Amino acid sequence: MISARSIALALLIALSAGPAWSASGNAVKLFDTDNDGTLDLAEVKKAAATTFAKLDPDRDGTLDARELRGRLSAKELAAADPDRDGTLTLDEYLSVVEQRFSAANPDKDGTLDAKELNARAGRALVRLLR
Repeated sequence: MISARSIALALLIALSAGPAWSASGNAVKLFDTDNDGTLDLAEVKKAAATTFAKLDPDRDGTLDARELRGRLSAKELAAADPDRDGTLTLDEYLSVVEQRFSAANPDKDGTLDAKELNARAGRALVRLLR
């Protein structure tokens, strides 16, 4: 017989796993412009460029730590900032996106599916697109 505790634990696990799958599936649906069920680098960069514009309310062409909050840590920002000015230009932001795309694509097929986006590296990429 299955105990109430076992059922509660199973439900908790299912609920905690659900949003990650949902988020990755939604990313595919949102950004998959050719409707092939995967995201390629061009689709990801297009989404990232749109996100960059939304994150840049002062329209200065750069994103600072405040504008990047929740997407890059201070350490990640420093590593992605080759000119050490404390901000990322669109090209610098897209470079980070490309690095995260590569990390999320372990099979190196050039596309990301919902399963790859649900992995740790995929979730890091999705944070840059939302």
